[in-house]
Amino acid sequence: MLRPALLSALTLLLATTACGSDRTADLAGTELPGQEAAPDFALADTEGTTVRLSDERGKLVFVTFLYTQCPDVCPFIAESLNRALVELGGDSESVRVLAVSVDPEGDTAERVREYAAEHRLRPEFTYLIGSRRELEPVWRDYGIAAFAADPESRLVDHSAQTFLIDEDGRRLAVYGASTATADFVHDVQALLGR
Repeated sequence: MLRPALLSALTLLLATTACGSDRTADLAGTELPGQEAAPDFALADTEGTTVRLSDERGKLVFVTFLYTQCPDVCPFIAESLNRALVELGGDSESVRVLAVSVDPEGDTAERVREYAAEHRLRPEFTYLIGSRRELEPVWRDYGIAAFAADPESRLVDHSAQTFLIDEDGRRLAVYGASTATADFVHDVQALLGR
């Protein structure tokens, strides 16, 4: 028979463990089973600086997949994430958005800089580019399909998921293309304990 003090300690430990493991219960995004480590990657920004996902440990990171000439879903995703950074105010210091190009030919450094200016992307929002050889492993690791729908029109068919990576580098949740700003803000605030 367990002593009362030991029983109380065990009960408290189990309750704490249960609460701690249910971190994603109230998230708007779809919880990813297992919360596995997010595949690391290293890609260049528009200035040629190498950005590594693993360098963002300690922050919440949204990893999304876009291209600058997209006529529909990409501008919506970029705007929703960028507006979330604005609405988070000071909490945005704990958040990064890494947008990985799905158009290695069209997303040149110059074009991405123009896109960032047009959309007034915040400093916490980094658009990453590279050659097809550099980008394809990242697409594969995140289950993203990307291929030219019509080379002449510059349209690219691609998966439009956004992943939320926690401060320890684990994939917590995934979001669809129509996710609203409020959902991104809610999830960041929930994870930050706001």
